[in-house]
Amino acid sequence: MAEVARGYYIFAIWITRLAYLNILWVLFTIAGLLFFGIMPATVAMFAIVRKWQRGEDEVPIFTTFWGVYRKEFWKANSIGIILFLLGYFFSIQFQILGAQSALVYQMAQFSIVIVFALLAMLVIYLFPIYVHFDLKAMQYLKWPLIVSIVHPILTVFLLACIGLAGYFIFQVFPAVLFFFGGSLSAYFITWGVSKTFSKYEAAI
Repeated sequence: MAEVARGYYIFAIWITRLAYLNILWVLFTIAGLLFFGIMPATVAMFAIVRKWQRGEDEVPIFTTFWGVYRKEFWKANSIGIILFLLGYFFSIQFQILGAQSALVYQMAQFSIVIVFALLAMLVIYLFPIYVHFDLKAMQYLKWPLIVSIVHPILTVFLLACIGLAGYFIFQVFPAVLFFFGGSLSAYFITWGVSKTFSKYEAAI
């Protein structure tokens, strides 16, 4: 009976931690007017998740989150602006090509879809690599893409799980996304991506 009670206690602690971290992520994203808040808030969230997975269960969540958010604000946003501009540029190109009927334009439009897939892969790997390795801003765009391509099975697995889980939760329990959508995704992504780090410690 004591073991069951202890299990429930540990479960409740982790549920509370994940919910608290997710709420901080949402609030600090809003505090940065969404556009300027999403990147540093996400970096801060992944930094805490990394500490948890390294055994630092008692890390002060708010203090650590705020410290990382403030420290990485400009660097994270510089990367975010580049990603936004890339996404915006290719979105415009996709719409322009879609308005054409010639086969060559349809083939070019398909190439834009491939670019979006590469950007999605980059974003999945970006934050775990960001909080694990100390790199220059442009290297954070290069290495996540390289690692994601080198590990295609892991990449497809992560994208599929996050996509399917997100779709299911949104359809059935949408409120869960507000409390756990970001933090659970960060925990799962960090768990998966960190398994590749030992292969790149010397190279990155």
